[in-house]
Amino acid sequence: MQSSTSSTQPVRVHTISLGCPKNRVDTERMLGALGGALVPAEGVGDADLVLVNTCGFIRPAVEESVDTIVDVIREAGEAEKRPVIAVTGCMVSRYGEENLARDLPEVDVWLSTRELSQWPERIAKALERRDVEGMDARRLSTGPAYAYLKISEGCSHKCAFCTIPSIRGAHVSRGLDELEREARLLVGEGEVSELVLVGQDVTCYGGDLGMADGLKRLLDRLMPIEGLKWLRLMYLYPAGLTDDLLRHLAGLGRPLLPYFDIPLQHAHPDILSAMGRPFAQDPERVIDRVRAHFPDAALRTSLIVGFPGETPEHFKTLRKFVERARFANLGVFPYHREEGTRAAEMPGQVRQDVKTRRRNAVMKLQEAISRERLESLVGTRQEVLVEAESPEWPGLHVGRTWWQAPEVDGVTYVSGPKVKPGRFVMADIEQAQSYDLVALA
Repeated sequence: MQSSTSSTQPVRVHTISLGCPKNRVDTERMLGALGGALVPAEGVGDADLVLVNTCGFIRPAVEESVDTIVDVIREAGEAEKRPVIAVTGCMVSRYGEENLARDLPEVDVWLSTRELSQWPERIAKALERRDVEGMDARRLSTGPAYAYLKISEGCSHKCAFCTIPSIRGAHVSRGLDELEREARLLVGEGEVSELVLVGQDVTCYGGDLGMADGLKRLLDRLMPIEGLKWLRLMYLYPAGLTDDLLRHLAGLGRPLLPYFDIPLQHAHPDILSAMGRPFAQDPERVIDRVRAHFPDAALRTSLIVGFPGETPEHFKTLRKFVERARFANLGVFPYHREEGTRAAEMPGQVRQDVKTRRRNAVMKLQEAISRERLESLVGTRQEVLVEAESPEWPGLHVGRTWWQAPEVDGVTYVSGPKVKPGRFVMADIEQAQSYDLVALA
């Protein structure tokens, strides 16, 4: 470990946050815990502390996390003054400090997601610092346009393929007062225009707190916040999208966006039942239900191909479903056989080449659907939230329309004299690509 960092000098920190937005929030809270004692470092060699927040959901994510840590260790070894290396997050929770430290002894601090409240204290101890504020503050890493608001932790569903409950634990909702307070700080002090609500299943919010209508009550708290222009819900499990909830959402209006991210995972009832999904019947009923209340809704989903037992007929059903549903945005992932899950022991494991071929087939279909949809918008005028300047083209900025969620959907490239990061502009759509738009404000 490096020599102590004087408490009178700022901590130079280099952060790498892998995986989902929920991980990013944890990283931002860790940065906030260092408060005024924090300055960003250009890289590993310039840092007093390197914080790597890992993902451990599936094998490729674990491999990316390990490769990142190895790269950090190498760069730290070449630095004039070796930084403290702290590795946090889901991979630590999944495999344990003892196992990981045996293979990566150069890491100074290992922190699991079960120790979130201890992260600042443990980091401060490693740095020999006392000026750490705790996990209430956040330092945003998303720029001036948007911020994530993590409303819950963990998951209580029992999907056969998923490692999240074993990593993050059961579903635990944050309190209404706490969330409202954080949201007001983000929109007010941070000048953020969009809040993106995230949780493993947003529709479950508040159930563990004894609230049968938790999400409704939370939205009623957030909707009136002055300065909030867009409010987006991510990870809405299909079982929770009842007519009662949808009627309530439809009556709210802006800033709530008619954007629905519904992780359906498959379309055939046999596969859905084998997956242990909380809604294992015809997913088209969910799509129809949403569109009945929101005719202009932008729908996003994620699908898994090659789940154990998936036959060509099952896959044919999935393809036809995608053709009919015409999602605005779609992610398709080949099934990964994860140790410790029920699905890993199921018969009928599908070959990797078959999974890859099926994934590519669905994405080719979705690409055509997306391009057709976006081409219909050429010549229209749309509201665009500007995020950042393009690093490749001077004068060009990257932004999003309301149906483009940050990080997971396409973007809108926009230029014009009034275009600045964090600002809303009205722009004429001039060109459509497979997933992106080009506009002039």
